[in-house]
Amino acid sequence: MLAAALLITSTAVAADWPGFGGPNRDGICTEKGLLKQWPKDGPPLLWTAKNLGTGWGTPSIAVGTIFGIGTRDGKDGVWALKEADGSELWFTPFANPAKLLQQTNGPASTPTYHDGKVYAVSTNGTLSCLDAAAGKPVWKKSYVTDFGGKVPAWGYTDSVLVDGDKVICTPGGTKGAIAALKAATGDVVWKTEVNPVGNGNGYSSPLKATILGVPMYVAVLGQSSGLVGVHADTGKLLWQYKKTPAAGGVAQIPIPIVHGDHVWVSTSYGGGAALLQIVQAGKDEFEVKEIKAYKKPELNNHHGGMVLVGDHIYFGHNQNGGDPVCVDFKTGEIAWGPEKPPAGGQKSAAVLYADGRLYFRYENGVMVLIDPSPKELKVVSSFKLPPPDIKSYPQSWPHPVIANGKLYIRDQNVMYCYDVRLPGA
Repeated sequence: MLAAALLITSTAVAADWPGFGGPNRDGICTEKGLLKQWPKDGPPLLWTAKNLGTGWGTPSIAVGTIFGIGTRDGKDGVWALKEADGSELWFTPFANPAKLLQQTNGPASTPTYHDGKVYAVSTNGTLSCLDAAAGKPVWKKSYVTDFGGKVPAWGYTDSVLVDGDKVICTPGGTKGAIAALKAATGDVVWKTEVNPVGNGNGYSSPLKATILGVPMYVAVLGQSSGLVGVHADTGKLLWQYKKTPAAGGVAQIPIPIVHGDHVWVSTSYGGGAALLQIVQAGKDEFEVKEIKAYKKPELNNHHGGMVLVGDHIYFGHNQNGGDPVCVDFKTGEIAWGPEKPPAGGQKSAAVLYADGRLYFRYENGVMVLIDPSPKELKVVSSFKLPPPDIKSYPQSWPHPVIANGKLYIRDQNVMYCYDVRLPGA
């Protein structure tokens, strides 16, 4: 453990990926010097990590360490690997898996690293803070007991946001739909009740934005609660959007996109998509103006995420689908698509942007590199990932991650690390 502690310092560096969606929760990697196209068989595979434990969670990378979540020996826990070679540093079980209404295969939260600690959520709604160096537990909170939450059908899957000395989580409970906790102790700073609570948590995760000069947390909460904005300092509910695109039923998963005073939101099942404008109606009072809205099946994103590149949004359209589509963020109009999935890709697509390229990871293990263009779909390269090691759960769902020139692909019990740096970079 001493060796692990020496490896892990307290501050993440610019090229790290400390939580879900990256440093800004937008699915955008800011690194340069990456491959503009791949060899036929894909970029070089540096190493493979095995026996991680079952789970859908995306890895996070900080201070020379990779963090993830999985189920081992009947317990949800956090694992830490050396970034250099994928060897394991520690594994800490912290919760019993939830008894779920829908079948799942392990937790889907992404651990969040901040200032020497790691924060992760189990399927049963246990939020655990661990020491990043050795995995020692620091504190725990229960979404169910402490906030009146109800375990969703597929379990809690949110990835908490750490903002300075606060941890922002979304229990979706009757005693707190969104809550801010002290990062050091887990004590409640504030909690926001949102009515109606509906079916609880929407499987999405909160993000921070400044809209019209006001710092706020924006989150998709659930079928009845929809999309909300709360004041970052007090938790006061500032605005709420409960229409179909944000509250379409069953599960609301993608993190919305916020830029300026505009918000793009999309959900699947009975959902759709919408471009919204947040308008000031008084001091700390806001209204939501709907600029453009779509109902399913016109346009929707299931769970692969969406990225804003320039003035356009790119994502995979449709429930259990990954049909590439491009939307103008200024107007909400479709620029092109939805197109047929390229290169043999099938079903859902998880999306990442890095150094001038879009990375589409399809559910059937096809990786596609796309040149983002508001005019047309431009496919550059593709390759096939190794087959999943758990045959009963073939879905290749976790989002791709790039950190320090390496592409990380989690696939249930294993993770692949590819070198995507340009030669000499």
